[in-house]
Parts: sequence; structure tokens; C-alpha cells
Amino acid sequence: MRWKKKFYNNFFLMMEDWIPKEASIAIAIGNRYIYYFADQHDICLQESQTVQSGSLADRIIRQRCKLDMMMNESFLGAPYYGIGYPIDVQGEVAALLVILPPNYPILRSEPFTFLTGKKAEDWSPIPIEEVTCIESMQKKTWFYANDEQYCTSHTLKDLLLRLPKSFMRIHRSYIVNIPYIRHISRDISSNLILSMKDGTELPVSQSYMNTVRKVLGF
Repeated sequence: MRWKKKFYNNFFLMMEDWIPKEASIAIAIGNRYIYYFADQHDICLQESQTVQSGSLADRIIRQRCKLDMMMNESFLGAPYYGIGYPIDVQGEVAALLVILPPNYPILRSEPFTFLTGKKAEDWSPIPIEEVTCIESMQKKTWFYANDEQYCTSHTLKDLLLRLPKSFMRIHRSYIVNIPYIRHISRDISSNLILSMKDGTELPVSQSYMNTVRKVLGF
């Protein structure tokens, strides 16, 4: 059982880029939950707990398709918004659940109008249209505005869900605000380089190159 727990933990570490930080994770096979990892939104699910008929896990296993829906407290004791995927676990159909706060769909649909950043010992709310670039560095998230650097508590993956459409991810470590791009060029290896209006040069990783070209239309 220990090796299975370690395997699932490693599996979710690989998915951390797209799973929101507040999400808890569960896996169900048949009529039992076999794995549960609790994070900020902990619904206190127990491993080996029975999968109730009509629950999100039950529907995914039966229908074998991705589903997302709001679940009330009658199923797991606490309300939550769930996104579920059918997966294969040693030849058996299983359900992978991403468990989120009930207000998650509302939060996701409302773009940020400002970001609050820390500089020295002060916190400042900065209008989102003044933010030029957001960077993940040394396990912290930084954003830049008016030639100043600020630290924010949000991760890049969380920010992507609520940034206006003018923001575009170009790299595992960078999100840029498109109006602040001065021009785009290539380096000696033919990789794209974005030159920002503040003089910063940022690389576009291979995995985001097609997206950047599509969004910017070239």
C-alpha cells in the first residue's frame, strides 16, 4: 500500500502545473475511494470510503467521460465543485477527482482588476493593466509594473485562470501582458525572443511557441 501512495503522490506532483493549489485530489475504483490528498479545500474524505450512487465519482466510472458539477453536502459531508476524469488503474476503470471550493466557477469567471504585491515591508494594489510581466522564480511569483518588482502570493497557474485576455503564457516561468511587447525576434537557435517595452528580453519555450504564434497572428 505504501508504494501505491508514493506512486500517486508522484503522479500528482507531475500535474501540479494545471491543478489549482486549493484543490484536493481523490481516486475511486468501483465502489471505494482508494486515494485522497487533502489541500486547502479539504472535505475530509477517507480512503476506503464507499462511493455513493449518483456522486461525481460514480457517474464518471459509469459514463467513462469527463464531468464537472457542483456537489452538495449530502454526498461527502461538505459541498464542493468537482472536476472528474476517467482513468485506468491496473486495468480497472477509475475516477480521478479534482475537488475545489463551491465558489470556484465564480472566481474563475471574474478576471482580476488589480494585483496586490509586496515590496520591502509594504503591500500595494496595482491596476492589472499596468502589469507588464509575471515571473515564477525561486519558488515565488513576481510581477513587474512601472519599473518596479513586486511579490504576490498567487502562483502562475492560479493567475492564468483569472487574468484578462491580454495576458499570455510564453514559458513555464513567464506570463506577459501583450500590449507591453515591443517586438519579437529569433535567437541563433531560432527560438522566439520577446523584447518588452521596458527593455526586458524574455524567451518563448518550444512548448508555447505555437500558442504564441497563434495568439499574435504571425
